[in-house]
Amino acid sequence: MPVFDYREKKVYRRSRFRRGGGSGKGGRGGGGNKGRVKGGFGKGIKDGKIGGFGHGSKARQRDGYDYGSGSDDEELKKLERIKEKNNIGKDLVKPEWELVTLPGFEKNVYKENPTVANRTAAEVKQFQEANEITAAGENIPNPILQFEEGNFPEYIMSRIHKNKWEKPTPIQSMAWPIALLGKNLVGIAQTGSGKTLGFMLPAVVHMDSQTNLESSEASAPTPQVLVLVPTRELAQQVLEVAQDTGLPGTKSVCLYGGTPKLPQLRDLERGCDVCIATPGRLIEFVGCGKINLKRVTYLVLDEADRMLDMGFEPQITKILEQVRPDRQTLMWSATWPREVRKLAEEFLGDYIQVTIGALQLTANHNIEQIVDVCTERDKEGKLVRLLLDIMDKDDKKTLVFVETKKKADEITTRMVNDGWPAVCIHGDKTQDAREEALNGFRNGTNPILVATDVAARGLDVEDIKYVINVDYPHCSEDYVHRIGRTGRAGNKGTAYTFFTEKNVNQASDLIQVLSEANQKVPPKLTDLQNSQPLKGKSKKGKSKNKFDRFDGFGFKGNLSKNASSVQTSIVGNKHSGSVSSSTGANSSSKSNNQVKGQKSGGGGGASSSFSSFKSQWGSSGSSK
Repeated sequence: MPVFDYREKKVYRRSRFRRGGGSGKGGRGGGGNKGRVKGGFGKGIKDGKIGGFGHGSKARQRDGYDYGSGSDDEELKKLERIKEKNNIGKDLVKPEWELVTLPGFEKNVYKENPTVANRTAAEVKQFQEANEITAAGENIPNPILQFEEGNFPEYIMSRIHKNKWEKPTPIQSMAWPIALLGKNLVGIAQTGSGKTLGFMLPAVVHMDSQTNLESSEASAPTPQVLVLVPTRELAQQVLEVAQDTGLPGTKSVCLYGGTPKLPQLRDLERGCDVCIATPGRLIEFVGCGKINLKRVTYLVLDEADRMLDMGFEPQITKILEQVRPDRQTLMWSATWPREVRKLAEEFLGDYIQVTIGALQLTANHNIEQIVDVCTERDKEGKLVRLLLDIMDKDDKKTLVFVETKKKADEITTRMVNDGWPAVCIHGDKTQDAREEALNGFRNGTNPILVATDVAARGLDVEDIKYVINVDYPHCSEDYVHRIGRTGRAGNKGTAYTFFTEKNVNQASDLIQVLSEANQKVPPKLTDLQNSQPLKGKSKKGKSKNKFDRFDGFGFKGNLSKNASSVQTSIVGNKHSGSVSSSTGANSSSKSNNQVKGQKSGGGGGASSSFSSFKSQWGSSGSSK
């Protein structure tokens, strides 16, 4: 069978390749080999249902994909992890703060520039309207429009000039004077808007202005600034900003799970003025007395909505109980759901809220959003042809999102085996593996990164050009965060999204996001919104034009002139798998190829997708 190596632009011959659906009872694989080919990658069919990556015995149906688990061990381990997570910090006792004598500290560290003080209400209103800013609260200070207006220390200004930052972003302009005044703040802004510097720069000035907090009687390290984040990647991003703009002589420590504790404990022992941590790891260290939070006077909850989505609310509550109640608190979020409002009301008391853009779901307007309504079985072929087109471009750094860890591993393994420069990250990867993958992605060695939602927030790679949502997320807030990985720092980006009938509950939100950003809303998406999810498909529900699959992406003609001769047309018919050398083939040729594909073991339509992966992605190491 001919194979295309996209890097060498050559066609090879492959033999000894058998399509199978897994090593056990994952169903009948692509070539009808009854799923007995160990490690085969065919679509598993079980009880008449098309499975997915039938890779293992007794494959089970889950979200339309057969993942093949040989036992219930994985589910049991998952339940154990959830139980362990819920038990973390249960033995922590809330200090009786009313009985504790706390040293005083300076909250208001703001030295207002005369230019800022003399800014008229009309000028402030004009600035806010131009940047779609809404501010709510009492005694809101005027915004800082230039770095020089902030009266920042010289060491901060030197780093600003070194980084060649021209002027503050809108969220920074509004947040800095509020934070420097010592007020509690809720900041709502999209990803890539400069929120990290929005809270770290005031944190540095806050530390520099304190005189009564130099010493502590606690035996454990006692940070003065605490930043809580949902993921390891975001923690590392915040750490980089803290180290870049930090007060000379201060020490920043990053604590997160998934890595050995000993190196982090050693970092704590060397001193800790700024602690950036995920809730789970931090509460472990607090519980065993390795860190003390009684000295924290500046608290940040970054990506608060994401932390609540991940189930960290009990841990956040326990942690905040360990921090002195008169602290200054800043909460940052990209969305403003009811759960985040409740958290703000409970722990912030009086606060000023600054919102950039609308409170409803909004996406970065620098991102072109292209949505393709398709079926689950169409996704594989669409992804192949889309990546073939992208890899021919100069700017090709692409982030591919899938729903599950196992699916991410499966797709990446096949791509790597076939010579594609792809890497993968998800929650089960070790920290070393994740850092290695991210480094390869950042430096362009591996321009394709396959990931779960672990990378949707906190992944700060400014030159990501494309985002592909192979699986639409469970909530549209995550969609906004996913596509927000491109179009950062004023750059342009493109986001492709596969949308299926099982995502119908998110159709209204997606249409709202597209409309707000002045993006094209596909008619099929509107039709899907107005219809009920189909309980059972029939031939009548199929698309009449079997080769009309890439209209949503605006492709015309051959997607890759070098690969067109060997590209496989993925036919979205349940009973057909066809191989066509050209999309312009006549209908009789298509029909003959379909019959030929079925008779020669081409398998069902599900298997043709995997055949497409193997036939279009060059294989390294295959031989006759």
